[in-house]
Amino acid sequence: MKKPVGEQELTLLRWVAEHGPVTVGEVAEKFGEPQGLARSTVLTVMERLRGKGHLTRHKVEGVYQYSSSVPLAELLRGVVGDFVRKSLAGSLSPFATWLSQADEVSDDELRQLEEAVARLKSKKEGEE
Repeated sequence: MKKPVGEQELTLLRWVAEHGPVTVGEVAEKFGEPQGLARSTVLTVMERLRGKGHLTRHKVEGVYQYSSSVPLAELLRGVVGDFVRKSLAGSLSPFATWLSQADEVSDDELRQLEEAVARLKSKKEGEE
């Protein structure tokens, strides 16, 4: 089991998952600079994420390239799962209530929610 990540780590990890494999220099320039983060800070966060098992690195032509150890969808699924377990005590009810009151839901997001509900109903029927 991987160690949990903080907010800054998660933001950087999502960026690497979306853009990787990337070098520290690329992350510092394209992610860090717009956020006012020094290259040394970016390197520190990336190495912390690597130590926690969230990033991998491989040397390519003498330079380390970092990648997320899991695809972005799996990463986000884990983050949401951690949030539900820790912040909502495992209950989906507050999350469902929040979703039902969301002001902006795209057609694609609504389709994904409908598919998720259909999968849950199918699982539930299979258990009975």
